[in-house]
Amino acid sequence: MDAFQHVNNIVYFRYFESARIVYFEKIDVLEQMANTGIGPILASTQCKFKIPLTYPDTISIGAKVSKIEEYSFIMEYAVISHKHNKIAAEGEAVIVAYDYKEKKKTTVPNVLKEKILSLEKSHL
Repeated sequence: MDAFQHVNNIVYFRYFESARIVYFEKIDVLEQMANTGIGPILASTQCKFKIPLTYPDTISIGAKVSKIEEYSFIMEYAVISHKHNKIAAEGEAVIVAYDYKEKKKTTVPNVLKEKILSLEKSHL
């Protein structure tokens, strides 16, 4: 809670990060990084606030990849208020495939694309 009696805007980005980490665990990003040195790096992120979250409330957070490009992919988020049964915020991030050994962007590995597509297909 902040001085205005609602969840502070920065907290939503922590929610997005938590959802992103869970998503990455499901597609074995850490294993990919250990094997190749290639992993994700956040290029940009944004949030659109729909309704304020206030205490007490319980939330759910969802994440999905909506687009895969050559060097990056778009991840979308939704924060849902159980108290209001509404979307409290929506977010989007551009995540770039990054070669941590060479210190530069690289193409999204095919194995990662396949795992993303498989995960997204399983949730349709």
